[in-house]
Amino acid sequence: MSRRTSASAKKRYGVRRVCKAWNISPATYYAQKKRAEGEGTDVPKKRGPKGPLSDEELVSAIREILKESKFTAEGYRKIWARLRVKGIRTSKERVRRLMGENNLLAPVRKGRPRGPKSHDGTITTDKPNIMWGTDMTTTVLANGKQVSVFVAVDHCGIYCVGLHASEKGTRWEALEPIRQGVKESFKLFGEGVAKGLKLRHDHGSQYMSGDFREEIRFLGIESSPSFVREPEGNGCAEWFIKVLKENLLWPRSFESIEELRQALSDFKRFYNHNWLMGKYGNKTPAEIRREKLLESGLSEAA
Repeated sequence: MSRRTSASAKKRYGVRRVCKAWNISPATYYAQKKRAEGEGTDVPKKRGPKGPLSDEELVSAIREILKESKFTAEGYRKIWARLRVKGIRTSKERVRRLMGENNLLAPVRKGRPRGPKSHDGTITTDKPNIMWGTDMTTTVLANGKQVSVFVAVDHCGIYCVGLHASEKGTRWEALEPIRQGVKESFKLFGEGVAKGLKLRHDHGSQYMSGDFREEIRFLGIESSPSFVREPEGNGCAEWFIKVLKENLLWPRSFESIEELRQALSDFKRFYNHNWLMGKYGNKTPAEIRREKLLESGLSEAA
């Protein structure tokens, strides 16, 4: 139509005039023309700069980081942070896309939607030694014997303050990681040394027993049970147990409880100084604790 000649003006109508009459844009006309001629059929590529590495090279670098890391189930944000430490600059979304395309993303379990919460949804603290969380899990030794593992973490930066394994999961054993944390954080162990500290725990028999509550009260610690049917209230300790299982209790086998206790001590030190917390700008729990203590005008714990 655009090549036809007007009978009155003796000129071709032209593309613009025809598009105006048909109420379409010239860009649409040219795009349809290219498709009709078999041009422009290539799959469009993702926009934006690609960076110094191709997709294949970046995937290779990601695999190398995953292979070197002693942690499991690290998400794309931590991989992106470790790439930056190695001098490889790219975007988080690109790392997420490539890890997803190559089945490298950490598995995520999606829960069911729930009703209104019994709490405001915030359990972390801005300063150390305001609230700790404690909980228990179990593992099996090489001889088939089941043992209990007790943990205690600071809700500020999820810093591990205590780890303990025992053959019996009694209230006395549940107190051991709390004792470890008090000695480390307050450098003393006595009446009222931890005054102002709250301890978040579930409604397990060890934590609700009179002996357990009496001893933490002696140390000046206030009991803070999580809400009934709201396990996320003790989410800091629960999350740390997940990390502990994925990186120590599940991958390794232990011949004796003494070997397990030594491994827990080593893991506590390694985790506090190497795990990256994305919420705090990919700093380690030890770095977060040190900075928060300095901001509060307190010296770093031993």
